Amino acid sequence: MDRDRDLISKSAAILIVEDDEDARSALAEVLEMSGYAAVGVSNGLEALGYLKDSQQLPSLIILDLMMHGMDGWEFRRLQKRDSKLAHIPVIVVTALNGARIDANEIMVKPLDIESFLGVVKQYAGGQRG
Repeated sequence: MDRDRDLISKSAAILIVEDDEDARSALAEVLEMSGYAAVGVSNGLEALGYLKDSQQLPSLIILDLMMHGMDGWEFRRLQKRDSKLAHIPVIVVTALNGARIDANEIMVKPLDIESFLGVVKQYAGGQRG
């Protein structure tokens, strides 16, 4: 994670909030192979702490819903209440088909990578890093 923290300090990265380490690493790898900087944290509480400590906020948040500690619903509720963080777009990536949450996009796992990257580009812009 220290490598991830270094990446986000250099550019507006994409923050991945996902408790499954393999899924988090796979998402980061896909994003980095597409030219984006990516950083991962394991739950909503860790994400909020990270965002509050960041000198440069991410351009986009990829958010899982079901996580230990603080889940995605609680994270999103608190993010929207914080004027410093509320403007950051959120793409929810979840295994829950039909999940209800106020987000810019909701994508159901397993992801179609091309569709996922298209949505990322829509909210984060072109390649970064």
